[in-house]
Amino acid sequence: MKKIVPKAIGQIGAAIKLIQLSPSMLILISCIFLFITALALVLLRAFQPNARYGWLVAAGGALLSLGSMFAWLTQMPFDLSLPAWQPVTLFTSPILFRANGISWVLAMSITALTFSILLTTVTQQVYVNSLAWAGTLTLGGLGILAVSAHNPLTLLLVWAALDLAELITQLSSVKGADNNERVVIAFSTRALGIGFLLWANILAAAGGSTFDFQSMPANVGIFLVIAAGLRLGVYPLHLPYSADSALRRGFGTGLRLVGAVASLSVLGHVQIPPTNLTPVLMFFAIVAAIYGGWMWLRAPDDLNGRPFWMVGMASLALLAALSGNPLGAAAWSSALILVGGALFLASTQNRWISRAMLIGAWSLSTLPFSLTASAWLGRLGFFLPLVIIAQALVVAGFVRHALRLSGRETLDSQPSWTRLANPVGIGLLLLFQLLLGWIGWDGALQVGAWLQALIASLLTGGLVWASRRFRLFNPVRAHWVTAAGTRINAIYEGLWSVYRSLGRLSQAILVTLEGEGGIMWTLLFLALFVTLLTQGAR
Repeated sequence: MKKIVPKAIGQIGAAIKLIQLSPSMLILISCIFLFITALALVLLRAFQPNARYGWLVAAGGALLSLGSMFAWLTQMPFDLSLPAWQPVTLFTSPILFRANGISWVLAMSITALTFSILLTTVTQQVYVNSLAWAGTLTLGGLGILAVSAHNPLTLLLVWAALDLAELITQLSSVKGADNNERVVIAFSTRALGIGFLLWANILAAAGGSTFDFQSMPANVGIFLVIAAGLRLGVYPLHLPYSADSALRRGFGTGLRLVGAVASLSVLGHVQIPPTNLTPVLMFFAIVAAIYGGWMWLRAPDDLNGRPFWMVGMASLALLAALSGNPLGAAAWSSALILVGGALFLASTQNRWISRAMLIGAWSLSTLPFSLTASAWLGRLGFFLPLVIIAQALVVAGFVRHALRLSGRETLDSQPSWTRLANPVGIGLLLLFQLLLGWIGWDGALQVGAWLQALIASLLTGGLVWASRRFRLFNPVRAHWVTAAGTRINAIYEGLWSVYRSLGRLSQAILVTLEGEGGIMWTLLFLALFVTLLTQGAR
């Protein structure tokens, strides 16, 4: 022990000197804390499966990463550039990460959610799951890299790593062929989003320009919006976990929210120029926002309504980006993870926490000096009334779910330290919602569109009042929300069935050609091909 302590102190001092000499290493250090902790948990599970201090290791690593995020504020803006790939003529842009006001607020939100998940997971009935903790930490580290990526090549690589991590983690956590198929479908949808990002980069290269998030050609902005939309994890609507699975609230929350913010982060880094398609895209985004807000307001509980929360919030972020306000897209993305994370992690009956959760309503209100005060600084035009309705539906749904105590667990049988850890984890997210409205990034201390925010707040109050008195707004606990999600999934299932039919047809052709009559079929096709060539020559 006498030798270990001085050695550890020396390593910490060397790390501090490294930070002082190279501020750009702060990005890597915040991620390395999470990655090393995740690796330590995997090794503990392999070599000491009965170790009782795994949770302390996980929470300690997340706390160190959260603390390192404040060091970014002393050096921003700064870049972390890795050596350029060869050949340079093909890879014109290096792997580049940038810490600025936008990437910091998103990275801070992801790190705070990661730490809060680990704090609140100890109150669940089955919480000794080091693989789920390792997965949460890994997602957090990759999320930090995604929101700080500063060019398409860097973002593409991080998105691919994030998708692989989600695929491996989910396949190791779910059971059954149907659930495994849903995981693969979700992975394929996100991979299609990567394809649109790659296409945007190809278009920029074909035009002779270098595509980064500071100088973006006008013809690629639409593809960035499509790429972000495909990667939001809307399909499948619900994660492939059973209704009583503890992973739905802890690890499932991180999986949904971190993945969504990592996809939306690109909208906060670019100024999307208006095109002829912009009004059409804004119309579809408003329809999605109103639909998501309405379904979210009428959802029977927060977890069943979580996909619609994501649809509503992501649509608001898309609207902000399409209106020429990347700052607003970052504000909605941060609110998605901080406000939504506090709600979805609050699984216990605590009246004081439920009342404190109303801080989230303030954060979503877009009132001056709130987290989303900069949300509507762009050009909304004649879409403004519909945007106010969509925002009010989302906020009213949040208030309704935050004040509900039925169906939540009690902590009476839990040890005293777990009863303390849960409110601390929720309170941490609430504190950051207030803090980010005032300091740390470009959207802090904003007055914003206060008149629009006031109208949306009044409409929100009216919806909350009506939801307690009219059945239309507050239906009984029923299967209609699940049925609505099933109808949306049915569209995807129809497309997937066509794909599988084509796959079976292709397999049948291959079996036919590779069977005993394969040579005969080959000769027949060859004869037909020769015949067609001779007819064409005549």
